[in-house]
Amino acid sequence: MTLDRAVMAFAGAMTLLSVVLTLWVSPYFVWFTVFIGLNQIQAAFTGFCPAALIFRRAGCRTGVAFE
Repeated sequence: MTLDRAVMAFAGAMTLLSVVLTLWVSPYFVWFTVFIGLNQIQAAFTGFCPAALIFRRAGCRTGVAFE
């Protein structure tokens, strides 16, 4: 799996998890969803993604987005 796909899969999984937690645990988990969205926006503009650093160290090969 490339780094790009790993980051997108992780972001999607975290978004779905935050929605589930918001619905079934506490409405305050909506802030987790907001944080994920803001992190995706800043990564799009700056190219810096903390998850990409972690996945790169875990051995994912580089794709085209996070070179």
